[in-house]
Amino acid sequence: MEIADAEPIPFPGFDKLVLDHAQLQSVMREHCYASWRTALASVAGVYLITDTRDGRQDVGKADGVESISMRWSAYATNGHGGNVELGNVDATSFRFSLLRVFDPATPTREIDAAERYFKLALDTRRHGLNGN
Repeated sequence: MEIADAEPIPFPGFDKLVLDHAQLQSVMREHCYASWRTALASVAGVYLITDTRDGRQDVGKADGVESISMRWSAYATNGHGGNVELGNVDATSFRFSLLRVFDPATPTREIDAAERYFKLALDTRRHGLNGN
């Protein structure tokens, strides 16, 4: 008798990815999600974190040398990823999704512009968790 690895779980695609905090932690550490980590490591982008308790949202980005996988791994580890506004919120109520993905070679200014657009469109500075 031997213990086999869990069956790989197919990556659903960037446009169908919605994870709660516990699921994000699983994706970042469990072998069955290896293809998910590979996919998330291959892109930069703009993402949304929603506090499901009150609906407040935070728009963030991963750009330059930092992939979505690297950025979300920080959230999976400590709940706030170094984000001051999220430091006082219980991460177990967070839901993570992608708003837009970019090739890692995309100029930072283009990703910054997309992040600013989503912060404005979703009004996350006034009614959400974005302090910047």
